[in-house]
Formats: sequence, C-alpha cells, structure tokens
Amino acid sequence: MQAGMEGGATRVNRPKRGFVERHLYVPPLRRQQLYYAIVFISPALALYLVFMLYPFLTTIYLSLTNWNGATANKDFVGLSNYARMFGDGAVLQAFWNNAVWVLVGTASPVIIGLFLAIILWSGARGSLFFRTVYFLPFVLPLVVVAIVWQWIYHPIFGPLNRFLDSIGLEQISRGWLGEPGTALYAVLISAIPGAVGFVVVVLFAALQSVDESQVEASMLDGASWFQRAWYIIIPQIAPVITMVTSITLIGGFAVFDNVFVMTGGGPGHASEVLATYTYSSAFQQNQAGYGSALAMLITVLSLVSAVVFVRLRERQRND
Repeated sequence: MQAGMEGGATRVNRPKRGFVERHLYVPPLRRQQLYYAIVFISPALALYLVFMLYPFLTTIYLSLTNWNGATANKDFVGLSNYARMFGDGAVLQAFWNNAVWVLVGTASPVIIGLFLAIILWSGARGSLFFRTVYFLPFVLPLVVVAIVWQWIYHPIFGPLNRFLDSIGLEQISRGWLGEPGTALYAVLISAIPGAVGFVVVVLFAALQSVDESQVEASMLDGASWFQRAWYIIIPQIAPVITMVTSITLIGGFAVFDNVFVMTGGGPGHASEVLATYTYSSAFQQNQAGYGSALAMLITVLSLVSAVVFVRLRERQRND
C-alpha cells in the first residue's frame, strides 16, 4: 500500500476492482437486508408454489389429456377438450347462467351496498348495529346460508309461499327451486345479501377518507342528497368501488356453493353454472381432463373480465 501527500491530506491507493467485481459487489448492509427478505418471503413463496402455482400448472397439463381421474394413464389429446366445449350445449347454458349471475350479481350488490354505506356514513342512528347486520350474511358459511334459503323456498312449508298464500297471491306460489324459469334467479337472490354485506363494510371504510368540507359546502349551495353522492362522494372513493366491483365480478364466474347445495345445477341444466358443471364432469362423470379444461375456461373468463373492467374504469377516470 502506498501513501502520498496531496493538498495536506493523505491519500491511500487501494487496488481497483475489476469490471465484473464492481458490478457484482453487494455492500454488507445490503446483503443483510437481502438475507432477511429471503427469510421472510420464503415461507409464503413456498406455500404459493405448492398450493397455487403447482396445481395451476398441473391443471393446464391435465386439460390437454383425456385422464379419467382414476387410472395412471393420461393420454395427450391436445386441444380437443377445448374444442369439445364449443359443441357442448351444457357448457353454453352454464356460460349463459354465469353471464346472468355476473351482471345481476355484480350490479345489485354494488348499487345496494353503495347506497347503504353512504346512508350509514351520513350519520344514521344505529350505524354500528346495521353494519353488523349487513355484514352477518357475508361471514356466515355459504353452505349454511344456502340451506336456510332452501328452507325458505320450500314449496309446502317454506315461509315465502306461506306469506304469498296469506295475502291472497296463491297463484304466484310455486316450487322456486324446482322450476326451470325460477331456479337460477332464486339461487341468485340468496347470494346477494352476502355480497351486499361485503360491499357495505368495504365502502363504509373508504368513506372515512372523504373530504367532509366539500360535502358541507355543497349542502350550503343547495345540492340534493343524490347530487352530493354522485358528484362529490362517489368520485373520491371511485378506486375502492372499482376494486369491490372487480372482486364481485370474479366471484360471479367462480360461484359454486349456493348452486351446488340448493339445486345441484338443476332442474336439468336450468341453474347450472360453469363451476358446478366442472365439478360434475371431473368428479361425477370421471372426465378429469375435460373438467380441467372447464376450470381453465373459468380462470380465463374471470381474469379477462376483471382486467377489461378495470381498464375501462381507469380510462373513464382519466377522460
């Protein structure tokens, strides 16, 4: 090591690192941070790889085979399972039912939940009580909710038909879950309260960040309740509304519990959705390869619809 005097200061000439060494060198503090990051991320990453990524990749592979779910033979059939879906009338019926569920089951909870959240945020009495009541259907197990609604719709002992009979509307009473024209909508109605509870709680939390001074100023200017909500409150929580709508939208393509417990997709395929038909194909008809292809269809539809909705919503905000 050589030392020289320059301008009254001692300069130490250290050996210069090479090009590769300079670019690969990591400071000790940075190495320590990287070490702790790996330690904390590894468990979650391992769980994700084992329980999410691996099953997803396996499903893609199985969708390209004719595996029956029981034997060891998995003959590769390419895209024939996907081609089969376009000629399967049950798939088309299930897709249409999912489309109805997505439209009605997304719009209704978001609109109702937003309305209720704004009312509760505006200072209505018993806000905590009503928030709990609205959120209760969401936290209850879906199977329990489905069984309760199945009892409500009972054609003989159900409270709904008894109420209609008591007010002189016997002609409307029917087997709500047993008729093709009403089965899907009856199941859909049973799922709306839970979705509304989720929307109310999330949007109520988002409303806490709304600038109340703007709301008070609009009241002084004579703005109606609807005008305050539409022009002042909703724009400030628009990102949260987009997030809630996207989650509800994805849930519309993945719905399973309510339909499976209440109707099993029947009568016929009147209330069949893609998830119940996937289950039926894979585990009841022993067509695991075809069921895997249907599962991939649900995944693609959910992701594409959510991405398209978010992009359109963001474009509207930017305009």
